[in-house]
Amino acid sequence: MKKKLSNVLEEVDKYERELSTKGNNVIEESCKLTTYLRELLVELKDNIVREGFEDEAEEINFFKNIKPQILGKLIFYNKVFRIETSCPVYNGKMYEAYFTNELEELKQEFSEHIRNSDFYRYYRSGRTDLDCEYCMLGKINYAMGLNSFVFEVDSNHSTYYDYKVARIIANELLYTYLLSKTDTNHNSDQTLQNSESVKELIWTDSKNALIELIHALYAVGAISHGKVGIRKINLAFFILFKIHLGDIHHAFHRMKDRTGSRTAFIDQLKVSLEEYMNKNL
Repeated sequence: MKKKLSNVLEEVDKYERELSTKGNNVIEESCKLTTYLRELLVELKDNIVREGFEDEAEEINFFKNIKPQILGKLIFYNKVFRIETSCPVYNGKMYEAYFTNELEELKQEFSEHIRNSDFYRYYRSGRTDLDCEYCMLGKINYAMGLNSFVFEVDSNHSTYYDYKVARIIANELLYTYLLSKTDTNHNSDQTLQNSESVKELIWTDSKNALIELIHALYAVGAISHGKVGIRKINLAFFILFKIHLGDIHHAFHRMKDRTGSRTAFIDQLKVSLEEYMNKNL
């Protein structure tokens, strides 16, 4: 099972990139991705029920990283489809007010249901000490006073908390998306996205590589004298490459625990640039 699981997120990223290069409008693209991700989750569930996991590490990785990434994107693209198909107009003050309202609702949901939870702090901090409780089947503790939707959870394919991680990822994606719609420079952003030269720009390395680059640019203060945060830099790359990075903060915590170099992409940039310089001496 391990080989199949290790490639599934790469396949999702590849499909997203393929759709983004075909010039589909956002409604068509989000609809196709919603269908694709829903079918992929069904396929994964069937495979896991049939074959099981090789060990605890594979099970934890699936319910902490793989399934939430897929489910989070499914929630996100379905929400984008619903938002876009309900949009009253395509520009102007009513357009801006519509997306501003969606953004405010997202912020309120985060404030009321996510921000102050113990699990959110656990996940955001990159901790792993309770993974056996949060990320394995059959470990749901009903004595903790969990949300009532726990009784609708498929105990053969969910740990209850995998859905919570998926919601965090979906909200992060939706936040970036709505920011791109409500930013005061939205019109210029649309012009940038619609120009033929920019449409040809595709991020072809891994998402982790781009996340590493974003954090490096933030750490060194290379953008706006270091006065903008990670999310704003992420938004800039989203507008440029139309690439959804998901929960970049949690991805950063995983990078800190890498074996070997924790800055693999930055290291490769240095090596490649020096080789390029040597060729042009």
